[in-house]
Amino acid sequence: MKLGLDDYAYLDSPLHRWAPKCRLLGLGALIFAFSFVHSLALLPFMIGVTVILYSASNLPLSFLLLRLRFPGFFLLIVAILTPFFSGSTVLFHLGPLKLYQEGLQVFLLITTRFVCILTLGLILFGAAPFFINIRAMRSLGLSPILADMMLLAYRYVYEIGDYLSVMQTAMRLRGFRGDRLNRRSLSMLVTLAGSLLVRSYEKSEQVYKAMILRGYGQSLPIQKGPTECPRDILLLGLHLLLASGFVMAEMIYGGSAP
Repeated sequence: MKLGLDDYAYLDSPLHRWAPKCRLLGLGALIFAFSFVHSLALLPFMIGVTVILYSASNLPLSFLLLRLRFPGFFLLIVAILTPFFSGSTVLFHLGPLKLYQEGLQVFLLITTRFVCILTLGLILFGAAPFFINIRAMRSLGLSPILADMMLLAYRYVYEIGDYLSVMQTAMRLRGFRGDRLNRRSLSMLVTLAGSLLVRSYEKSEQVYKAMILRGYGQSLPIQKGPTECPRDILLLGLHLLLASGFVMAEMIYGGSAP
């Protein structure tokens, strides 16, 4: 199991060369501004900004599509039902179902915001190694406990995924058929989940004891990252200005909407 968020951290692009702290603040502000948008008129601008930033990052399109697949599937299941059950203005009938204008607008809004915010998040964590981003968060005031939890979760989710893969292979070799949902298969899936939970707990105890033996818990000074140059500050200012523009436009258009 590989999340591969920083598989392309070695690339050379304007966003990769951007100071981690400034990149975190700039893209984080844009993510917050996108989540604030509720006006359909601003959606094309959100898409345009997202496309420009992703193109500037030099990340391959496959990197984005692969990571949009699973969360996008669950979002699609929920969002695709919205146009048929939300609203009062009927656009047309699809048999017994009615397609509502308000529900369709909500569907467009949710889908666009989801894709744009997730894309910006992938740019943020894909433009530098994961521990560099965590160090930037620490320099901005993130709790050391939360930083350690994020690093350990990112590190050991791979091992949990490997445990799951091995256990699934063993079940298939013993004749387990995942496409048949019956009492026996459900019982085996519950046993698999329980075994995975126990192994995860035992692994966390082993890691914690090893960390304690190596002096974990002693206060250490925060390592400073690279110094921000004027170009980094300028890019940060542009992103903050752009994020402020989206928030102000939403306040204007959203307040004037009927």
